[in-house]
Amino acid sequence: MTPSTSQAKKKVAPIVAVNDFVVKFANVNGSGSASANALFAKSIFRMGVPTTPRNIFPSNIQGLPTWYEVRISEQGYTARRAGGVDIMVSVNPQSMADDVREVRPGGYFVYDNTRPLDIRLLRRDVNYLAIPLTEITNNNYSDARLRQLFKNVIYVGAMAAMLDIDMDILEQLIAEQFAGKKKLIEPNCNALRLGYDAAKNLHSCPIGLKVEKRDLIGNRILMSGNTACGLGAVYAGATVAAWYPITPSTSVAEAYEKYASSLRIDADTGRKNYVVIQAEDELAAMGMVIGASWNGARAFTATSGPGVSLMTEFLGLAYFAEVPAVLVNVQRAGPSTGMPTRTQQSDILSTVYASHGDTRHVVLIPSTPKECFDLTASAFDIAERLQTPVIVLTDLDIGMNDGLSEPLEWDDDRVYDRGKVLAADELDALDKFGRYLDVDGDAITARTLPGTHPEKGAFFTRGTSRDEYATYTEKGDAYERNMQRLLRKWHGASAYLPEPVVKGSGSAIGLIHFGTSAAAVYEAMDTLTENGMQTDSLQLLSVPFHDEVAEFIKQHETVFVVEQNRDAQMRTVLVNELEIDPAKLQSVLNYDGSPLAADTVCSQVQQALGNRQMVAGD
Repeated sequence: MTPSTSQAKKKVAPIVAVNDFVVKFANVNGSGSASANALFAKSIFRMGVPTTPRNIFPSNIQGLPTWYEVRISEQGYTARRAGGVDIMVSVNPQSMADDVREVRPGGYFVYDNTRPLDIRLLRRDVNYLAIPLTEITNNNYSDARLRQLFKNVIYVGAMAAMLDIDMDILEQLIAEQFAGKKKLIEPNCNALRLGYDAAKNLHSCPIGLKVEKRDLIGNRILMSGNTACGLGAVYAGATVAAWYPITPSTSVAEAYEKYASSLRIDADTGRKNYVVIQAEDELAAMGMVIGASWNGARAFTATSGPGVSLMTEFLGLAYFAEVPAVLVNVQRAGPSTGMPTRTQQSDILSTVYASHGDTRHVVLIPSTPKECFDLTASAFDIAERLQTPVIVLTDLDIGMNDGLSEPLEWDDDRVYDRGKVLAADELDALDKFGRYLDVDGDAITARTLPGTHPEKGAFFTRGTSRDEYATYTEKGDAYERNMQRLLRKWHGASAYLPEPVVKGSGSAIGLIHFGTSAAAVYEAMDTLTENGMQTDSLQLLSVPFHDEVAEFIKQHETVFVVEQNRDAQMRTVLVNELEIDPAKLQSVLNYDGSPLAADTVCSQVQQALGNRQMVAGD
C-alpha cells in the first residue's frame, strides 16, 4: 500500500514554517550523495538564510546508512535541534524504519515510490510525499553509476520545488562546482529539472515548509573547523606538519597541505617552503614535531583521542625539556575505538594533564571556524613564547562540518612571537649561558637554536633531570626548583592566552561552557529568558584559567558547567585548578555522540533548579 499526499493530509495538520525547520537526508554511505546534499545546504545559504549542515556518517567506508542534517534558522541558531526533524528525505531502505520514526508529528516524509512503501512504515501523523526517483533515473540514464549519482541531484531538484528554493541559485552552484569540467554542468542541471518538474506535477508545491530569501548572512561564511585550523597553521608560519591519519582530524593536515601548496612557495625558485610527513604512527609524528621545533621550525601535528594517548610520552618530553610544539586534537567519542565518527568533548583531562608525572599543558578551545583559525595561528606564538606544547582542542562536530562563521582576518603587519631566542651576539655578551636559568623571574628561560654560536648554547636536550645549566643531575633540590619553575610558568601562561567571553547582566545563575557547546548554550539562554529565567554565561577559551573564571563562579549562586562527556571533566579541572568547592558547580552533560542541543541544556538546568527548590521547600 502506498499512501497518497491527500490521504496523509486528511489525517494530520502539516507543519507550516518559513525559514525555521530541519531537513534530513538518509542515504547509503559511498553513494555519492554528499555533494548533492551540500548543494542543497549551500543554496539556502545563498538565499541569505542562516544554515547549518551536519554530516552523520558511519565508520566504515561504504554500505552503511549515512545522514545529512540541515538546520535552517532565520534566528541564526546553529546548534543541533532536538526532538525530531520536520522533513525527512529517505532514499535508503536500510534505515527507513528509523527515519520515519524521527519525523515530528505533522512533518513530511519524502520517499521513492517506484516500489510500494511497506505498510509498517505508515504513521497517521506524518505527511508522505512520494517521488518515483528510481523510475525517473531508469528512464533517463542507462549507466548504473550515473543512475545513482543523478538520483541524488534529482531529489535535490524535487526539494527545490517543495520548499520553493531558487532554481537559478542551484544552477549557479552547479556551474561553480563543475567550472573545471564544463561538460558536466548541463547534465546536472537537467537532473535538477527532472526532480523539480516531478515534484511540481505530483504535489502541491511549495508545501507547508518554505524558504524565503532574506539578507541575514552578511559577510559570514560556511567553513569547517579542520579547514580553518589548517589555514591558521599556514598563516602562523608553520613549515612542518607531521601526522598520522585518524578520524576526525585527517582533514586538518590535508587542508594545511592544500593551502601551503599555493601560499608557501618561494616566488623566485618555485620551491616549497614547507614539508608534510605522514609518520608511521602518532607517537612518531609528535617526535618529528618536537625535533623540528627544537631546530627552530614551526611544526605541528593533528590527531584525535587515541593519538593523544600514544603521544603522551613525547608531550611529557616537550613539557619537561621545554620545546615548543603545537597539537590539534579533534575529539571523538571514546574510550578505545569508541564511536570514531561521533562527537564528544571527552579528552579534557587526558589533554590538560597528558603524560606521566606532574604535567600541565596549555589548551586553547575554539567554538567557531574563525576561532579555529585565530587560535591555531596564536598557538604557535604561545608555544614559542612559553617554550611548551600548546594543544588546540576542537571536536568532530566543528572539525568535519561546515559551520556559520565570521570571515577570517589576518594582519599582514603581524610579527611572529618567537619568544626568548638568543642570537650569537647576545650569547657573546654572557659569561655563561644557562638554558634553564630564570634570569628575569617570569619562569620562562632563554633558549638558542642549533648553529647559532660555535661554543655557547645548549643544543643538546634531554628528558632527564638537570640543573639550570642543563647539566644532568639527580639531586632532589635541583629537580624541585625546576618543577616549581615549570608550575609558575604554567600559572603565568594566562597572560598570553585569550580571555573568557562573559555574557549577561548579573543573574544568580551562571553557565560555564566551551567549544561547540557555545551554540546550544546561547540558544538555551534565549529560551530560558522566554520562560522567565535569566542566566549569565562564560565561554572558556583557554586553560590555564584567567582570574575572571574564578570571579564569575564567586559572583553566581548556582553555576552549571556544560560539557559533552560523561564524567564532567572540565568541572574536575575547574575544581582542581581553582580550588572551587565542588558543591558550587553543577553539571549539564551530553555524551551520546550527538552534538549538544539547546533543549538538553534547558531541561537539565530547569530540572536541577526544580529539584533544589523542592528540597528547600521540604
